[in-house]
Amino acid sequence: MSAILVPMPSAARPDSDGHHARLEAMRTGRVASVHSWELVTSVDGPGTRMTLFLAGCPLRCQYCHNPDTWQQRDGAMTDIDDILARVARYLPVFQATGGGLTISGGEPLQQPAFVSRLASEVSKLGVHVALDTSGFLGRNASTALLNDLDLVLLDVKSGLPDTYREVTGRELRPTIEFGDRLAQRRVPVWIRFVMVPGLTDAPENVEAVADIVSRWPNVARVEVLPFHQMGTSKWERLGIEYPLADARPPEPEQVEAVRDRFRARGLVTY
Repeated sequence: MSAILVPMPSAARPDSDGHHARLEAMRTGRVASVHSWELVTSVDGPGTRMTLFLAGCPLRCQYCHNPDTWQQRDGAMTDIDDILARVARYLPVFQATGGGLTISGGEPLQQPAFVSRLASEVSKLGVHVALDTSGFLGRNASTALLNDLDLVLLDVKSGLPDTYREVTGRELRPTIEFGDRLAQRRVPVWIRFVMVPGLTDAPENVEAVADIVSRWPNVARVEVLPFHQMGTSKWERLGIEYPLADARPPEPEQVEAVRDRFRARGLVTY
């Protein structure tokens, strides 16, 4: 895997008129609060991807490795034309590798007008478009947006409502409802499940995730992602207490055992 992580330049504080103009531009999807972008292979969808990280997220996942994307106000206001220019620059790479654009976050559906407009414009270029989301704000995804998506990377963080609430501080139901919508429209989905020892790896929770996922016929693959501590320094830098500071990554055989639970349901699992 290779990646080029590029933070967006800081925006100047607008005056009153500028503030209103910015709000209108955000409402119409002309601009968005963007954290960063990267050019990466082997993750976030097929081929070489430009992954765009939007700022702002309503979830507070205990294992989040990008807490610096939580606050929408911390991103840089970025015009859609700037993003489209970057996409156009990498068209030959996308065409050669079968890659494309992945819109991620934070939670991208916190800025749905921009996501919808960007997906539409990029789709017109013939570029593969993927959305990386928790599904918690799935109600913000319009039918038009779903029509422009080639793939959704859907994070199912828990199968049990109580565990989901413990992990994220939010409710599970919106993710299931969004997954049901994607299934009804046959939008291809890759499921992501983060395995955290002592938090999400209980057999009953894994089985509950498998129960949810196996009812969606549009799921092309399941990715069981072992917990890691790579984001610890960000929590420390932001002065936020990290609840999993003492947690250890799972052993490879433990991860494989969880993957086997999904494979037993006939799901292609990595």
